[in-house]
Amino acid sequence: MADPPPEATIVAIATAAGSGGIGVVRLSGTEARAIGEQLCGRRLRCRRADHVRFTEADGEVIDDGIALYFPAPASFTGEDVVELQAHGSPVVLRQLVQRCIALGARQARAGEFSQRAFLNGKLDLAQAEAIADLIAASDRRAARAARRSLEGVFSRRVEALMAQLLAIRVHTEAAIDFADEPLEALGGAELQARLDAAKLELAHLLEAAGRGRRLRDGLHAVIVGPPNAGKSSLLNALSGSERAIVTEVAGTTRDTLQETLRLDGVELTLVDTAGLRDSEDAIEAEGIRRARAELARADLALAVLDARSGPSARLALQAELGGVPDVLWLHNKADLLSAPADLPADALAISARTGAGLDALRRRLMALAGTEVSADGGFSARSRHLDALVRAGEGLNRAGNELSAGRLELAAECLQQAHAALGEIGGRVDADGLLGHIFATFCIGK
Repeated sequence: MADPPPEATIVAIATAAGSGGIGVVRLSGTEARAIGEQLCGRRLRCRRADHVRFTEADGEVIDDGIALYFPAPASFTGEDVVELQAHGSPVVLRQLVQRCIALGARQARAGEFSQRAFLNGKLDLAQAEAIADLIAASDRRAARAARRSLEGVFSRRVEALMAQLLAIRVHTEAAIDFADEPLEALGGAELQARLDAAKLELAHLLEAAGRGRRLRDGLHAVIVGPPNAGKSSLLNALSGSERAIVTEVAGTTRDTLQETLRLDGVELTLVDTAGLRDSEDAIEAEGIRRARAELARADLALAVLDARSGPSARLALQAELGGVPDVLWLHNKADLLSAPADLPADALAISARTGAGLDALRRRLMALAGTEVSADGGFSARSRHLDALVRAGEGLNRAGNELSAGRLELAAECLQQAHAALGEIGGRVDADGLLGHIFATFCIGK
């Protein structure tokens, strides 16, 4: 864990409700109470709301309001905390901050209050990040998911999985001390069963975290397909505007075109791309290269085919989609068919021109974007959490292979790596740079 924060008392405007509202200035640190009492001209009582006048050094009244004192360790940061509630004028709030600085405080860095709470053991790192996610939530689902992460739902699942791995590591390390004995005699079957159970739990956790990440960041969907399949028409139909140029000429789209829309409160980023084919045109070839680059970081591919094309068109496009987590197969221009097509079970018949099938497509997109998260199961997550879970899963898979081969030392090493990857989620890391990067994304006063 990183070194504890400096003893200096920090101050920042925590919230400002604007004209006529309430603004809050927050102090945290060993001198918070002393600074607050000098500013208010009276002794502050523990966990009592005191009506006070905030004054300058010469006695001039800055404002009148409420002062609250929370002694360590029973505060948000785990340090002495004073909150000053004043009228929500930015001028008044800045004046209060400057007065606190003159009395010995310093301006807080972005996220420093939450960072101190983490370093003082009040929150783990995933919970601290959930504060920023809650502030940035754009709808009730995202806010609820962030709130559940702040309450520790995600962290408790990670901790439970880490406890499983710890028990498996202990069993493995004990078996190493008796390497002359066959693994079966040392509980090898039980060890493998416990490892399989941990893999299954990790898979469930990764799936839930993926939904939480999509609620937070939205869904990045790339529209791909051969030229003239109707990709740009589909982008226009879903966005409700003529964002993309549509012509009968194959290869009209030469670059990626991005549009952001909301489906039932969840953000969806749609990227229209150049038609995938071999091309001698240098500009079109660059567009195709960019299309493949977008696919490499996509959550979802909307694979658009002309409904009149044969099975070979799907096979050709399928070869481009190997690394994409989810694929929706769309047979566009269904209105041009003389009779309904016999489609694969994973495909939808649509018409970007008439709008047929688009409601069904939106429902599928909402499900994939995470709107199915239930009140008792959702939590917010970030890309770094998913990366740690993926690395932990890779470590468990390698451990299983080494265990099957009887290489206990290598299995133990793989288990340690998986355990360490999970530890990164809650902040069991040594890299100060990681913490600084995370908390720098917070707003001042949090």
